[in-house]
Amino acid sequence: MKSFMDKDFLLNTPTASELFHNYAENTPVLDYHCHINPEEIAKDRRFDNITQVWLGGDHYKWRFMRSCGVDEKFITGDASDHDKFIKWAECLGHAIGNPLYHWSHLELQRYFGITKPLNKNSAEEIWNLCNERLADPSMSVRNLIRKSNVTLICTTDDPVDDLRWHQVIKDDDTFDVKVLPAWRPDKAMNIEKPEYTEYLKKLSEVSGLEIQSFADLCKALCVRMDFFASMGCSVSDHALEYVMYAPASVEEIEKIFSGRLAGNIPSKEDELKFKTAFMLYVGKEYAKRNWVMQLHYGCKRDNNDIMYRSLGPDTGYDCINNYAPSSQMADFLNALNKEGNLPKTILYSLNPNDNEAIGTILGCFQNSDAVGKIQQGSAWWFNDHKIGMQNQMLSLANLGNLSGFVGMLTDSRSFLSYTRHEYFRRILCNLLGDFVENGEFPYDEEVLKEIVKGISYNNAVKYFDFSLPTS
Repeated sequence: MKSFMDKDFLLNTPTASELFHNYAENTPVLDYHCHINPEEIAKDRRFDNITQVWLGGDHYKWRFMRSCGVDEKFITGDASDHDKFIKWAECLGHAIGNPLYHWSHLELQRYFGITKPLNKNSAEEIWNLCNERLADPSMSVRNLIRKSNVTLICTTDDPVDDLRWHQVIKDDDTFDVKVLPAWRPDKAMNIEKPEYTEYLKKLSEVSGLEIQSFADLCKALCVRMDFFASMGCSVSDHALEYVMYAPASVEEIEKIFSGRLAGNIPSKEDELKFKTAFMLYVGKEYAKRNWVMQLHYGCKRDNNDIMYRSLGPDTGYDCINNYAPSSQMADFLNALNKEGNLPKTILYSLNPNDNEAIGTILGCFQNSDAVGKIQQGSAWWFNDHKIGMQNQMLSLANLGNLSGFVGMLTDSRSFLSYTRHEYFRRILCNLLGDFVENGEFPYDEEVLKEIVKGISYNNAVKYFDFSLPTS
């Protein structure tokens, strides 16, 4: 029997252990997609207790607690932080097979020096130990980032954001980790939303352009892209139901847009035409600016109406959507490509059944612009567990270039979640170790070192063209 989460946790062969400890373990972290609040970095926030760090906004944990039958009072309600933590500890003690068990204990080990399993019996002791540790100035937000060996963070920012906190961080020479905005224009695209016209008023105000047509919208977006670029942005991100392709004429798009300004909600067909035109336009602009386009799709959001009305979005009521026609995604990429407008693109599907479709589409649009110009993104959200990560990397290895993969991201709102990079790297090294130990790949130390460091860090530095040294 192996010891619980020891130094060789998830490393099942001598080769896997060597690859991780020699090449992956101390390689820096580049977090090119997350939902961290830049204001908290700018202000170097301190946390009063472990509940604030762990349970505030973490819908992964909230979902599991609900599955354990915990009353909402102890999840998002008015129970004390202490009582919420105790309930979480009781649940975690039974989370066998769930990645939350591994993530939580990696965080306890790396940031708090606690190796004891967290459960109902150890909850009170660990509550006190964590809170005592958090009282130390070394556990401020900036110090947690430094402790995690992070070199660069890309947050998620709306086109109307003033990026004031990014400017504060940029002007502060006491913090040497780069914190850059990433462009997330979903609200500018989601023409079907009731609040769409109100959002356009905000976009008009910050861009200095009155938006009365789709052409005006495009101009306003360009103004804001230029501003984001001046703040170091070179990454975009989109949350899509699926990557659609429903082309329409300029005149038809203008008619759809003018109808929406007049208060008419478009039909589903018109919505898809508008979104196609929107994505084709911004894709062209990304290519012009050498920005990376990230496409996250395959999620059906806010499924529980009662809880949505009570708590709002991003509270743990989303699920995998199994409708994502790969033919339309291929047609969308092709439409950009044939005009010379296809940017570097990362494709993430929430449905693991899409792995092979993505893997085959990638190969249709690769060229010498970049290694893996079109990437399959890391196992995302409901898939960032051991099996999901293994399957995503195996599929990419089988159908494409695993060695050119840009690797892991946190996709998180927590400053302790950088241990997910360690979790990913252990799974990566175990997979590569299996290839070697099974005689499927030679034990060539230099090549293996290059692959491990590349996927862990160096590939992302090169792909995103960040001004960082490689490891």
